[in-house]
Amino acid sequence: MLRELLSGSGGIDASKLASAAGLPNDPASLAAIFSQLQQAMQRSEEEGIDWSLALRQAEQRASAGQRQVDPAEAERLDAAFDLAALWLDEVVDVTSLPGTPELMTRRSWAAATMPIWSQLAEPVALSIADSLTRVMSQQAPEELRSMVQGASRMMRGIGGAMFAMQLGQVVGQLATEVVSGGDVGIPLLEDGRAALLPQNVAEFGEGLDLPGDQIELYLAVRELAHARLFRHARWLRLHFITAITAFARGIDVDVERLEELAEGFDPSNTDELRDAVANGALLRPKSAEQEAALGRLETMLALVEGWVDVVTADATSRLPKSDAVAETIRRRRATGGPAESALATLVGLELRPRRLRDAAAMWRAVTDAVGVAARDALWAHPDLLPTAADLDDPAPLAARLKAGGQAAGEADAEFDEALEALLRGETPGAAPSDGSEEEPDAGSGDEHGGDEPGETPGEEPGRG
Repeated sequence: MLRELLSGSGGIDASKLASAAGLPNDPASLAAIFSQLQQAMQRSEEEGIDWSLALRQAEQRASAGQRQVDPAEAERLDAAFDLAALWLDEVVDVTSLPGTPELMTRRSWAAATMPIWSQLAEPVALSIADSLTRVMSQQAPEELRSMVQGASRMMRGIGGAMFAMQLGQVVGQLATEVVSGGDVGIPLLEDGRAALLPQNVAEFGEGLDLPGDQIELYLAVRELAHARLFRHARWLRLHFITAITAFARGIDVDVERLEELAEGFDPSNTDELRDAVANGALLRPKSAEQEAALGRLETMLALVEGWVDVVTADATSRLPKSDAVAETIRRRRATGGPAESALATLVGLELRPRRLRDAAAMWRAVTDAVGVAARDALWAHPDLLPTAADLDDPAPLAARLKAGGQAAGEADAEFDEALEALLRGETPGAAPSDGSEEEPDAGSGDEHGGDEPGETPGEEPGRG
C-alpha cells in the first residue's frame, strides 16, 4: 500500500488520505507532501523527526492571506508599547524588558514559536511512531518478520513526518488567530521578547464596538506584562516546558483502536480515519499520574494568566473601556479558537486556564493584603507560589502573608547576606582559625563575657 501510495499508482486517493490527516489536498501541496515523505523514508531511526517539515508547513499556512505591517499602524503600536511600559512600571515590581517589543507577521510568529511547539509535540510524535512500529511487528507472520522490521522503520519515519506536517498546519492556523507572543499563555518566545501581530490585532477589534486605540493599548500592556513576568521569574519558562513535556511523555496510542482502523481501512472512504484523528480517539485516556500533572499545569497556567489579568487591569484603569476589552479576552481564552482545539487533539493537552477568574481574585486579594512588591516576590521561587487550595479560598493565604511578610523579607535578606559571605570564602559564625578564642556556649550570657550589649546570648549579631 505504501509503495503504491508514494509512487502515485494504485487505487488510493491521495487527496482523501491527506484530508483525513488534516493536510492540504491541492495538487501542488500534495506533490510537496509526498516528496517530503519519500525523503522521510530514507532517514535512519537515529536521526529522529525532521521538524523542518513542520516549519515549512506552518510558514506556508500562515502566509496565506497575510499582509505586511502598515507604517502608520506600526507607528501607532510602537507608541502604545511605550505608554504601556510606563503604565506597567506603576503597578508591578518585576524586571523591565532589555529589548524593544516587536511587530510580527503571521509567518514570522510561526517561525519564531516553532522550536517550542516541536519540543512539546515530540514525545507524542515518538509515541505514535513507536506504536505503529509495534503494531506492524506484532501482527506480521513469523516468516515475514525480517521484512517487516525494515518496513516498520520506514513506517516510523513516515509517521513522524506526517505528524510534523500536521503540527505545522495547526501552528500555521494558530498564527492567524493569536494577537501576541504570549496569547496562549505559555512562553513561546525567548525570554525578554514581546510581540504583537498587527493584522490579528486589527481583526480582533472588528465588530467589538470599542475604540481601536484602546484595544491596541490594552493588548500592548497585557503582552508586556506576560513577557516581563517570564523575564523576572527566570525559572518559570523551564518549569513550564518541563512540566508540559513530562505530561506529553505519558501519552500513549490506543493500539487496539489503531488495529481496528487498520483492519477496516477503506482508502476510498477516509471519514472514519479523519474522525479518529480529529476527536483524539487514537490516544488512550489519561492516567492518574497524567491527571495530576494536568492539574498542576492548569494551576500554573491560571496563576500566570490571573497575575497578568490583575496587573493589566491596574495599569489600564485610565482606559474608559478597559473592562469591556478584558471581558472579551477572558471569554476568548475560555473558549479557544479552532487551531487551539486542533492542538489539544494533536498533543493531548488543552492550554486554557480553566481557573482564570479564581486566580485573578486570589492575586487581587494578595495585592490588597500585602501590596505590589510582596505579591510579585512570590514569583521568586516555585515553592513560594500559591497552590490550587489558595485559588479555592485566598483569604488564609492573604492573612498568612500579611502576618509574616515582613519576617519573611528579613529572613530572605539574612539568607542573601550569608550566601554572599560564603561565596567570598567566609564562614558565618565560625570560630577564628587561630583558635585563640572559643565560641561561647548557648545560654552562657555575660558569664563568659562573649556577648556585646544588646545581643541575645549565644546568638550571632543580627540573627533572630
